[in-house]
Amino acid sequence: MLAAIRCQEPDYPPCSFMMFNALKSRCVDYYDFIRRQIDLGLDTCVEIPVRPPRVVNDYYNLHGLPVSYDPRVTTREWVSHAPGEEHPILVKEYSTPAGILTSEVRRTPDWRWGSHVPFLDDYLTPRSRKFLIQRAEDLEPLSFLLQPPREEEVRAFHAEADLARRFTGQHHLLFSGGWGVGADLVGWVYGLESMMCAVYDAPDFLTDLLELIADWNQHRMKLILETDIDLFIKRAWYENCDFWSPKMWRRFIFPILKADVELAHQHNTHFGYMITSNCMPLLPYIAEAGVDVIIGVDPHQWDLAKAKQVLQDKVCLWGGVNGHQTVEMGTRAEVIAETCQAIQLLAPGGGFILSPVDNVREDTSNAMDNVRAMIAEWQHELFLT
Repeated sequence: MLAAIRCQEPDYPPCSFMMFNALKSRCVDYYDFIRRQIDLGLDTCVEIPVRPPRVVNDYYNLHGLPVSYDPRVTTREWVSHAPGEEHPILVKEYSTPAGILTSEVRRTPDWRWGSHVPFLDDYLTPRSRKFLIQRAEDLEPLSFLLQPPREEEVRAFHAEADLARRFTGQHHLLFSGGWGVGADLVGWVYGLESMMCAVYDAPDFLTDLLELIADWNQHRMKLILETDIDLFIKRAWYENCDFWSPKMWRRFIFPILKADVELAHQHNTHFGYMITSNCMPLLPYIAEAGVDVIIGVDPHQWDLAKAKQVLQDKVCLWGGVNGHQTVEMGTRAEVIAETCQAIQLLAPGGGFILSPVDNVREDTSNAMDNVRAMIAEWQHELFLT
């Protein structure tokens, strides 16, 4: 795994799933999950903070360290029924020393949180009637919700990291940590449409918001980097060209990404950037920022041959097979063909890790049969080479 991340040519291209919730949901704990992947023959990695099979918290979609409020922050929630709204409106109010922030969310039938409104969650983005922040005056109150982890949380994290480090040493696995975050958090608290408009209508406000998040993110990064991990991972699903033109990505996202990469490299840690769709125009910039590995190379979204050509010897490519359409929903023949294509196009010269993108969630017989078919084809290709 380290050889691949360093764009060297290992003895074989590794296979390590980005995420594998279908298997994880069957496991009793995180280390059971790792052992089961080892038994499948995968080149899995251990990630800290460890994420158990079942997670319920107010920052569900931000894997990693706890998200802590200032102790003076209080919250209250209630349900309202607004005229003209089809669904009940869930209201959450955050009272901070700098003022009050309020979010309103439509409780659609598929809302998974009951009458509760979490802080950071993908379910917020399409269902919010009013996002948490809307103007420059909201940034200071937001800062009271983005506080460093508490001392007891840091102690618990270091104890957990010590256990994970011993486990990785015993099993000779990659040791990773994360997740960092940037524009994805903007989507949760401000909205993606608002973010895209602010690029042109309120660039100073958007810059200040991104910098507030970046400062908070780097503080959390430093705690994780102190544990001597091999790879730090930052999630960036909302940092692609669905939301940013290359010019605006260069202006708003690139400086923060470059600073994050430099921080990781100062700790002798590789940097992984998790981005899966519509980012081909950004590849030269991502390489310029110093990113070591792009996690999420989806063959349904990427030109694999061109990506390999642009990033050869510069950035490792992690992915190659579509997790939902091919592994979960496709046929065995489609899985084999896509696996073979990924290895043939991305493995030569090194700098490639095979994985479904970005997850295998569905715990069905078809999905699990296709997982086994993918692994078998990968092993068959290794035998042929």
